Parts: sequence; structure tokens; C-alpha cells
Amino acid sequence: MLAQLSIRDIVLIDRLDLVFDRGLSVLTGETGAGKSILLDAFSLALGGRGDGSLVRHGEAQGQITAVFDLAADHPAFAVAAANDLAADGELILRRVQFADGRTRAFVNDQPVSVQVLRAVGGALVEIHGQHDDRALVDPASHRAILDAYGGLAVEVRATAEASRRLKQAEAAQAAQLARIEAARQEADYLRHAEHELATLAPTVGEEGALALARQTMIQAEKVVAELNEAYEVLSGSSAPTPAVSSALRRLERRSEQAPALVMPSIKALDAALVALDEARSTLEQALAEAEFDPKELEQTEERLFALRAAARKYNVPADDLEALRARFAGDLASLDAGEKHLGALAAEVTAAEAAFRAAARKLSAGRRKAAGALDAAVAAELPPLKLERARFITRIEVDETARGSDGFDHVFFVVQTNPGTKPGPLMKVASGGELSRFMLALKVVLADRGSAPTLVFDEIDTGVGGAVADAIGQRLARLAGRVQVVSVTHAPQVAARAASHFLIAKEQVAASDRIATRVVALASDTRREEIARMLAGATITEEARAAAARLLEAGA
Repeated sequence: MLAQLSIRDIVLIDRLDLVFDRGLSVLTGETGAGKSILLDAFSLALGGRGDGSLVRHGEAQGQITAVFDLAADHPAFAVAAANDLAADGELILRRVQFADGRTRAFVNDQPVSVQVLRAVGGALVEIHGQHDDRALVDPASHRAILDAYGGLAVEVRATAEASRRLKQAEAAQAAQLARIEAARQEADYLRHAEHELATLAPTVGEEGALALARQTMIQAEKVVAELNEAYEVLSGSSAPTPAVSSALRRLERRSEQAPALVMPSIKALDAALVALDEARSTLEQALAEAEFDPKELEQTEERLFALRAAARKYNVPADDLEALRARFAGDLASLDAGEKHLGALAAEVTAAEAAFRAAARKLSAGRRKAAGALDAAVAAELPPLKLERARFITRIEVDETARGSDGFDHVFFVVQTNPGTKPGPLMKVASGGELSRFMLALKVVLADRGSAPTLVFDEIDTGVGGAVADAIGQRLARLAGRVQVVSVTHAPQVAARAASHFLIAKEQVAASDRIATRVVALASDTRREEIARMLAGATITEEARAAAARLLEAGA
């Protein structure tokens, strides 16, 4: 609830500190005393639009501070936590208005944006008047009002979660379909390329080996003649080996006669024979290697050129052709697998849609039941407010093609102020007084189902009196049994039912010609005098005082 309200240097208010209690608090006073200024200042503390003209003349800035004492589980704490604001048991909203139009906002002395201040303030206070632009008047809020009245929070969350899962499943299906469509456009190319590379069957290192073999065969043609000639020298009829071998045998027969003289020559000739034999073997091997079939060279070149052509075509090194083929094969496999996965995703969408429809239909059924109960509850409040011929109607239009997080239903409130007239939106068919009374009836019905902890009513009793004003007072008092209510009123019947009564008045500041707005909490005797003034006007009679006493006694 609102515990304290402090205002500094706002229009005619130089310094004001109010302490509020639970129940119904009323603010009364002469027209022009400053009631609207006080509410404008309070609205500014809740995130309302700033205006430099609100700052008291001659001052650089004004300030409004509102202190709220809340239960630990109040939703406002969740709003604060979502914006990284520390809060422990209370929330203090402060707004500084500068004369040049700038403003600064604080929650628990932490600087915040006006948007955050407004979000926190909206969870704490609702301000309603004859020309209220929320609640009944705003169709966007009607569905939430009905859900709150029907206690459908579980069904609302289930529908929202089912909607989220359906959208997620549809997004996954759409993404997979897009991937498949893109792959399909390349499928023919992939199949042709994979088949071509599979037929070619390249291997890593094959190009280098073929290039070396081709080079060897080409060079062999050039040296084979020289190899043959050298081989002929060593192996032909004029080969030196037989002569060297004969000379070696003759020297070996003489070795015993002069060993020291002969043995070195024997060893040299033996080494020469070995070298000649090794040279002949090397030449034989070289000739054998140089010997090739021209067809083999042709085949080698064809294979080598085919590999290099494929490498140029696919713009990769020849050694990467096999990896490319594997990737193409993988893409084709993925395409086939993607088709199967798309079927699984389609099944998930079907299941998610069925779950959403089930949740939305359950929510819709709950709303229809709640709508009947809400209409009946509001109808019971209308006769005492002199709206006995009026009807409040909750209409629900169902569109099962919708897939929103709120379900299938479009909910809106209409009223019929007189029999035989066409029901329509409240703003179009109700007068200002009727609008405020309809709103009060609805707030009484919804008091413990979604209302903010503090409700402020700005002169909703304007234009009514007698029994209607008393009925409004009764309902404000009953409403105040469940939430804190603050009402600016001109009706003595309303003021008499308050638990706390504040008088707003203008007075001249001592030793100056300046006028300031003052607010005082009234005790029982001064309160009777104020209610008597509200009854009688400028001249308060004893009859008015007696009537005021009777009103206070009836409202006790």
C-alpha cells in the first residue's frame, strides 16, 4: 500500500508530507484548492509525463517521493528485480522535475529510466477518473481483466507455453524446409559431380606419382641409346673383361715367384673386374627400367591429365578431389536424411498444434464460464448506482485459426445503458458519470483479482448525489476492505465512509503575499465540520452539522 507521499515545490505546494493508512482515504476541499495538483504530482512519481511548468515559481526543481509498504510476494518486486533493482520490503519511487523540463527518476534511490519507473508504478497504483482511458475503456486490457477474474492464470500460462512451442516447432520446420529447398536446387549438380569423381576414383598422392612416372618415361627415351652403347662396351665382343681376366690369371700363376711385386697388381685387377661387373649390372638394370611400352606412357598421361582437368573444374588441388567427392556424397546423404527429418519435424508441428489447440480450448471454456460470472457480478452492483436498466456484457469472439499466446479469443466489454438500445463500447454509449460508475462496479468485483494494491479515484462521484453518492461510498468502503483506496470527492456521503480524511485548502504564507496549498488530516470534530460544509456550502448550519454527524455515524 501507499504509506507516505512527500511533495516539494510543485505548483502551489511548497512542502507536503502525507501519511496514509489502509482502507479508504478521502481528500476533500473547495474547488481550486489543489486536489488536481496533488494527483498530478502523484502521477509524476508513478512515471507520468513531466512538465517544467509543474515546478513552483522561483524554484529550479520540484520533487515527489512515494513510499510503498508491500508484501514480500508482491508483483512489483518482480518488476523491480527484472530491472536489476534492489528491494527489501518497501519500494520508494522518487521523481525530480526540473524547471527546464528535464526529469530524473529513482527507485529505492537507484537511477532508472522513466519507462522502468512507469512499469514499477503501474504495478503499485491505478488512478481512475471520469475520463479514465484504461480498464473498461481499453479493449486491449479486457482479456486480461476476464482472465484475472476467472482465476485462469494456470490456463493462460499453459496456452502461452503451448503457443511458444508451436511457434518454435514451426520455425524449425521452416528452417529445415529452406535448407532442403536450397539443397534440392543443387541436387542435380551434386549427383553429377559425385558420380564423375567416383568414376575417376582419385587417390591422395596419385598425381605426383603419375607425374614422376611420366617424366621418367620421357627421359628414358633420350638416354636409352647411350645406355646401350655403354652396355655394349662392357658386354660386347670388345669388352675388356676377358682380357683383364686373362691377365689376372697369368699374374696369379707368377705370384709365388715374386709376391711383393705381383700381389698389388693382382688386387687392382680383381677390383677392376668387380667394378666392371657392377657397372654392367647397373647398366642392365637401367636398360630394364628404361624399357617401357609406349601405351603405358599414353595411359599414364591420360590419367594424369584427367586428374588435372578435374582439379581445374572443381577448383581444388588434385589431392583434394577424393575429399571433395566425399563431401558431395555427404551432402546428398544429408539431403536424403533431411527429407526424413522434415517428416519428423512435421510430426512435431502437428503434435504442438494439437497441444496448443487443447490448451486454448480449455482456456476459452474457462473464459466463457468466467464471462457469465463476471456479467452477473457486475449486474448486481449496478442497481444501487442507479444503473438498474443498464447491462454489462462480456463478449468473446473465437477464431480458431489464431495461434497467439493468448489463445483463440478476442474479449471485449460492451454496455447497454437502456433497454432497446444497441450495446456498444463504454466510451461511446455512456456519459461521464455512467462511465465512472461502471468502472467502480467492475473494480469492486475485481478488487482481489488483479487490481493494484492502491486505487485512486478522482471525483468519480461528480454529477451524482443522494442515494447514488451513498452507494458509491458504500462500494468504495467495501473495496477498501481488500485494497487501499484513495478518493478525491465532493460527495459528503463518500467522505463520511472514509477511515482517513484529508482536507486540501489554500492559505497565505506568513509574512508574504504567496499562496500555498496545505493538506491536513482531520480529527473527528473537524471532520464533521468539513462534511457539514460539503452539505451546506458557504454557510454551515446546525442542521448541516447534525446531518454530517448522522452520515459519520452511518459510515462508521
